[in-house]
Amino acid sequence: MLSTDFTQELSANDNGIQSRSKQDLDDVGSRSKLKGVNAARRNALNTNMTTRTIYITAADMKRLRPLVETLKNSREDLKSLQQELELARVVTPEEVPPDVVTMNSKARVREVVSGEEMTYTLVFPDQADVEQGRISVVAPIGTAMLGQRVGDEFEWQVPAGPVRIRVEEVLYQPEAAGHFHL
Repeated sequence: MLSTDFTQELSANDNGIQSRSKQDLDDVGSRSKLKGVNAARRNALNTNMTTRTIYITAADMKRLRPLVETLKNSREDLKSLQQELELARVVTPEEVPPDVVTMNSKARVREVVSGEEMTYTLVFPDQADVEQGRISVVAPIGTAMLGQRVGDEFEWQVPAGPVRIRVEEVLYQPEAAGHFHL
């Protein structure tokens, strides 16, 4: 069940996200160096673009590109997502690693400070339903989740300040389950 605070933030937050895997944080030198870095500047810190590899199927790319293109000027995190999609590794569904959050994946995540666990399914906007834990890929937390792997941490910027989230488990991933029609 989603807490009231998280539900409100999912609906109202337009401030963007910060995203890094634990390895990326180590590569930069320390977690403190990333504090306050927004999603657009994240790429500038790592000119080799090793922040994360987004594995995406051709079918999902075909749907995501025009969606992000039409919305990219509305938020910094969507501009960053567009850049990451341009560098994404387009693969067959069978090639997607099973621990990656992809479209229609259901993941258990934990808020690092409070320990609160939440379960979200990453979906396209027309399928989003916050009450059911179905988060749009263009919502700030959805944008942040795409491409994360089990064990990765990312920051989600909310009005009260940044919230650090860790991907604990991918409960369902269509590619790993052989469900290629979603």
